[in-house]
Amino acid sequence: MFRIHALPAAQFQPLFALSDDALATRDIRSVVANEARSFPCRVSLRDAELGERLLLLPYEHHAVATPYRASGPIFVREAATDAALDVGEVPDQLRRRLLSVRAYGDGLMRIADVVEGKEIETLVAKFFARADVDTLHVHFARYGCYACRITRAG
Repeated sequence: MFRIHALPAAQFQPLFALSDDALATRDIRSVVANEARSFPCRVSLRDAELGERLLLLPYEHHAVATPYRASGPIFVREAATDAALDVGEVPDQLRRRLLSVRAYGDGLMRIADVVEGKEIETLVAKFFARADVDTLHVHFARYGCYACRITRAG
């Protein structure tokens, strides 16, 4: 079994009060969703609705002291609330996309592969069958953006 982890809303909410100039000094952009199913929020694990405000910002998703330290762009919806997923639950946001899944152990990448989101459970089970893997990072394969983290559950 596995659990998908979103990012916490509290980490990002203060940023929405900043001006565009203040955001720019942090390499953050305020954007408005102008296309359906194209702005995946990493807090709610839902795509933004048309006209919804989001922030596009850099996020260090793998803060380790190894060559695999990594960051990348993410979207966060202004109205996002923390995703509360059950064990084994996969949100539609992931099911509809091509995913790059990277398996880590001790901060080092052990194995990686690409999978259609509708088949993610098979790849998760394969990767977690390895004793040297403790965490999976999921990225949207086409744009390379960080999507979420997966850990073992139970």
